[in-house]
Amino acid sequence: MTHGFWEGRKVLVTVADGFIGSHLTERLETLGAEVRAFCLYNSNGSWGWLDGADPAVKRLLDVRLGDILDARFLEESCKGADTVFHLAALIAIPYSYTAPESFVDTNVKRTLNILEAVRRAGCRTMIHTSTSELYGTAQRVPIEEAHPLKGQSPYSASKIGADKIAESFHLSFRLPVVTVRPFNTFGPRQSARAVIPTIITQLLAGQTVRLGNTSPTRDLSFVANTVDGFVLAASTPAAIGRTINLGSGREISISDLAQLIARLMDKPIHIESEYTRMRPGAVRWNDCWQTIGSRANCLVGNRV
Repeated sequence: MTHGFWEGRKVLVTVADGFIGSHLTERLETLGAEVRAFCLYNSNGSWGWLDGADPAVKRLLDVRLGDILDARFLEESCKGADTVFHLAALIAIPYSYTAPESFVDTNVKRTLNILEAVRRAGCRTMIHTSTSELYGTAQRVPIEEAHPLKGQSPYSASKIGADKIAESFHLSFRLPVVTVRPFNTFGPRQSARAVIPTIITQLLAGQTVRLGNTSPTRDLSFVANTVDGFVLAASTPAAIGRTINLGSGREISISDLAQLIARLMDKPIHIESEYTRMRPGAVRWNDCWQTIGSRANCLVGNRV
């Protein structure tokens, strides 16, 4: 599937060292793409999650260590790329209440930097990574792409800003941008603070699982399926200029999720909800999603 499309295609992935980015980088390599992996500079030269990638994959990667806040370095990295996958973002919602300016700098300004770099480099396609979080608490379900956007946290507001900057570059400069909005992605390499790893680690330690509010529902996608969506979005010409939800189309409450994980682990479970009061801007639930159109659009979620 799409293998011939990617054979020999030059691709840049930002935050290739991260959770979704590392899986996407490995997939693109297996499809025959020539991948330039943009990783955050660090003093020990680590490639993040790519450090543990298959040696055969690592040998083929063109790794660039830097920061996409550096517009000139980013523009140089974009040169010669056919497709750019932009995944760079600050995603810690609680931290966004403490340091909102950091989220504007990272999620809005750095998106502007890469849009400018893609425009100047003449890349054929850019995939801009959004998030289901910007829908806020669902006004209707299933959530479709036309659902109103709501900045219920500084994080979601910054991602709305990034989406609108990307939209403006498509409308103003005909930049070939596709915006994808993953819902809740899970799988290997995910932060241990996410809900599924939190449940698993507590069950391994005993039968009591302490969680916050257990009533919200989430649409969960395995990371390989989310990567499928990225790959299809980038290889579908009709997707250019569109926003596409990425999810499973099924919802599950946090309580039912914990019970399901306990059954799969064959472990008894006692859930203690430590939920007292939600922050005023917190999203109560996203529920499931719905996307409009063809199968390519439906195939083409972890918040980003």
